[in-house]
Amino acid sequence: MSAVTDSPLAIEVRGLVKRYSSKAAGEKIAVAGIDLDVRLGEIFALLGPNGAGKTTTVEILEGYRNRDGGSVKVLGSDPGNLGAGAANWRDRIGIVLQSTKDAEDLSVAEVVHHFANYYTNAKDADQVIEAVGLTEKASERIETLSGGQRRRLDVALGIIGNPEILFLDEPTTGFDPEARRAFWELIRNLRAQGTTILLTTHYLDEAEALADRVGVIVDGKIIEVSTPSNLGGRNNAKARISWLENGVRAELLTDNPTKEISVIAQRFTGEIPELAVHRPTLEDIYLEMIGGK
Repeated sequence: MSAVTDSPLAIEVRGLVKRYSSKAAGEKIAVAGIDLDVRLGEIFALLGPNGAGKTTTVEILEGYRNRDGGSVKVLGSDPGNLGAGAANWRDRIGIVLQSTKDAEDLSVAEVVHHFANYYTNAKDADQVIEAVGLTEKASERIETLSGGQRRRLDVALGIIGNPEILFLDEPTTGFDPEARRAFWELIRNLRAQGTTILLTTHYLDEAEALADRVGVIVDGKIIEVSTPSNLGGRNNAKARISWLENGVRAELLTDNPTKEISVIAQRFTGEIPELAVHRPTLEDIYLEMIGGK
């Protein structure tokens, strides 16, 4: 996945701070002065453990939560101070929340067509229903949908307004593998049409499959932003070679696995028993970065 390196910014965040306070726990800093840029036309994945500040950050960007400090611009406007331009700004963004339970007694088609009326540049409702794979369920009541089908409907409502930027909060939670990959293809198609996408996910394979860049947030601070292939020095990480020799599992770390395998092979008359070469996955790097959180 190649980054959209020369595009203008869709999201610009500087020094963002959000605090919560309660009598029981005192003050908690949920977002501790983060900077973040998301470029027009890219898919950006925000990763982090539960409680790291992901959802709070995204809700501030969506205009649903006030901040305590810093500056935020989304599509050139401050979502915390929209004034008379609020309706126009919201017409340009799409949001897919973690879960919704509205309009359970209506059909899929009724809800999608109804939501299309909220936007000045809406997509064709029937085409959106087809795009999310719900054509066969269009006449079914929402309360009869499976969890994965309901999630597809959430996505349909998020994209019906033909948004310039789409916020996806844990979009494939509860999806089976086939449904997840179908959803990934939908997201790639949206990106190809020019939609900017900010994604939060706990699935590292999802981030690697979709994102141009990823940011890791821990304890309210972004500790690194990079491409999935370079995050945490992954592109320069040593390879781990393991094999079986004299009945014992052996392994070594090296920057030159091809050379080392050639040396090892000279000690065997045939194949190297149980030879395996492992380079760190995005999940390996991520878990190391968050320190067990």
